[in-house]
Amino acid sequence: MKLPILNLFSAAMLASLSIVGCASTDVAPAQMAAEDSVKPGINKSFLNPELQVDKFVDRFEGESREVFANRAEIAASIGIKSGSSIVDVGAGTGPYIGLFAQAVGPKGKVFAIDIAPKFVEHLADRAKREGHPQIEARLCSEDSVDLPDNSVDYAFICDVYHHFEFPRTTMATLHSALRPGGEVVIVDFKRIPGVSREWILGHVRAGKEEVFAEMKSFGFEMVEEIPIEGLEENWVARFRKS
Repeated sequence: MKLPILNLFSAAMLASLSIVGCASTDVAPAQMAAEDSVKPGINKSFLNPELQVDKFVDRFEGESREVFANRAEIAASIGIKSGSSIVDVGAGTGPYIGLFAQAVGPKGKVFAIDIAPKFVEHLADRAKREGHPQIEARLCSEDSVDLPDNSVDYAFICDVYHHFEFPRTTMATLHSALRPGGEVVIVDFKRIPGVSREWILGHVRAGKEEVFAEMKSFGFEMVEEIPIEGLEENWVARFRKS
């Protein structure tokens, strides 16, 4: 028995759509076009095998650094739930990891990741010394957070986003690592020509509005900008995986 011409056409269309749909979902992230570095060499000092961690402890954990002086307020603003998991991206010397360990509790998980092997060693030693077994220090790549898919509820990126040489690729891996509805809190410098210090203008590649636009293009929706009273040169904003 012959099918009506219209039914044959509909069947063919459904088949072709199915093929296209399967093809589009089979494309792996690794097949995306390679991304050029947006700030070549910015992380050169951190990749130095002779990196002296003590010098960076003094630099990152001085009270004159406002993201250190206001770390308790910044960490509290994330709203971390007990038993959840968070990744501190570019954790450095670890000024926040103890606060995160307290927030997630003994049943939670803190991934402290960095591209610098010396920092990762220091983070592991610090977690052990301070008695936080829920902290796991891990080495990550310059273009990947190197975490399993759907493994974290929150991501924290403090004065590190402007150090991403490959922001699109890096954030794609973070997007995959976050669970549905997962959130990212970014702290970074205000880059305002004519207002910001010359060091910030030369060191930080993107202002707040540009970062917000990039995050939207990377698959994150803006939730809110978080006011922290003690911050003058930095902004804090929350984004959600969409």
